[in-house]
Amino acid sequence: MKKLALTISLILAISPIAYSQISDLEKNALLDLHKSTKGTTWNINWDLTKDVSSWHGITVENNTVTEINLSMNNLTGSIPATIGNLTSLRHLNLGFNKISGLIPTELATIESLVTVQLFMNQLEGQIPAAIGNLKNLKELVIFNNFIDGNLPESIYNIPNLEVLHLSSNKLTGTISPAIKNLTHLKTLSLFDNEMTGNLPKQIGSLVNLTELSLANNSFKGEIPLEFNQLSKLETLLLSNNKFTGLISLSIQNLPKLKNFEFNNNAKYVEISSNTVNL
Repeated sequence: MKKLALTISLILAISPIAYSQISDLEKNALLDLHKSTKGTTWNINWDLTKDVSSWHGITVENNTVTEINLSMNNLTGSIPATIGNLTSLRHLNLGFNKISGLIPTELATIESLVTVQLFMNQLEGQIPAAIGNLKNLKELVIFNNFIDGNLPESIYNIPNLEVLHLSSNKLTGTISPAIKNLTHLKTLSLFDNEMTGNLPKQIGSLVNLTELSLANNSFKGEIPLEFNQLSKLETLLLSNNKFTGLISLSIQNLPKLKNFEFNNNAKYVEISSNTVNL
């Protein structure tokens, strides 16, 4: 009986450890997010009287917040600057909501981030200039917003980036030759923006690319022959730009190319057996 009582006492003594003991700084950052995005109107709200680890979309590991997944949860309002206090955050998914305002510069201070998914919102302004600080980032997905301005130069310094999906925004400017630094890139999707200039031949060195979507912009000049080095490419979308000249058959005949669209002002292109409907 004494042994049983001792066991119960031990369980009661250590039971608080079962709850996540995140810092007040991190908890307040989550509360700021809840308030700033009108948490009381979310599809699935948080019970603020319960432990943080029980809150919808929140993952806690080793007493720190490592993931926020609140996609399709009717978030409205803005992302608070205090999100930068979640210094162990690896995955952030706020896609398919109604979030407006700017992407806070503080987001670019969370060096642990691996994925940032802010797609299908109403975000405006520019991508934070210091986005290149996110050395562990593999996915940056911000399509279907109102993001404008040029691609920040630092974006080309993210060594592990695999997915850069910024389509359907209001981006301007050019693609820098520094794109060659993104050697792990698999998806480069910038279609439906307002980007200009010639395509840098350095894109041809991104041998891991499977998708290159640049349609519906104002890119000009000829398609670099170096694109024929993209042996893993499955999707190549170049339509509705201001390109001149033909596109090489060696590009059209890339071994894995399945989805191919190209036209230019003259509305003609070399024909090959691998060319799909243009």
